[in-house]
Amino acid sequence: MASSPLSPRRAIISADDFGMSYEVNEAIECAHRNGVLTTTSLMVAAPAAEDALRRARRLPSLKVGLHLVTIEGDSVLKLPAITDDDGWFGRDQLKLGVEYFFSPRARSAMKREIEAQFRAFSRTGIPLDHANAHKHMHLHPTIGRMLIETGQVHGLKAVRTPAEPAAPLGMQTSIGDRALWYWTHLLRAQIRHAKMKTNDSCFGLRWSGHMTPQRIQSLIPRLPAGVSEIYFHPATAQNASMAALMPGYDQEGELAALLAPQTRELLEQHSIQPIGWSDL
Repeated sequence: MASSPLSPRRAIISADDFGMSYEVNEAIECAHRNGVLTTTSLMVAAPAAEDALRRARRLPSLKVGLHLVTIEGDSVLKLPAITDDDGWFGRDQLKLGVEYFFSPRARSAMKREIEAQFRAFSRTGIPLDHANAHKHMHLHPTIGRMLIETGQVHGLKAVRTPAEPAAPLGMQTSIGDRALWYWTHLLRAQIRHAKMKTNDSCFGLRWSGHMTPQRIQSLIPRLPAGVSEIYFHPATAQNASMAALMPGYDQEGELAALLAPQTRELLEQHSIQPIGWSDL
């Protein structure tokens, strides 16, 4: 979707990693009940996925999508072509990206794994609100295509495009930004071809793990026209596994940003309408 400069400003306020841990799940429930969080995305094979589902079922107003895991997380099928002996995807994004693109064996296994993650979500009985991928791996053209094609079979209607403009953050556009925008253009083309919906802008990349109250409250007045997704990684605390995977993340600070009364007040003051993916 493309918005004109005169489009109203709307915001999808979301959290990733639902199911990663009890601490993450607890924060997401709290941020939805008492803060501005409206949507989350579920890691179906993560250690606390069942706890996440119990919470989601008692929170029908919390919209839940699939957080597809193809890197740095647990798989459903534990296929040796793409995971280690424990069914864990590796952490080397470049190495995995090359394998997913050039290796027929890895591509075949990944197709089966993505289908399995969508089936696992379907078995929960929770409506599929949207989809994205852990570490934005759906920017990879192979993963993006498989996510969209499999998602179509399961009723997927919306996919995140992680395109973060620099100006609202008070920054200058970098060479890295230009490279990222190239890949997001490819993803948008895939989404558009599938007649699915997506956001105009996305915030949470540069400040990942540090979406603190001060930063969010400085961002809200500067949000661009159209639909912005603002995504968070909240948690009530970090367990040992989270500390190893996300060193330095201020996940409690991100929860504080979602709960702060000033965050809600600023959205209202600047006439920014909180919406869900189904409102696109």
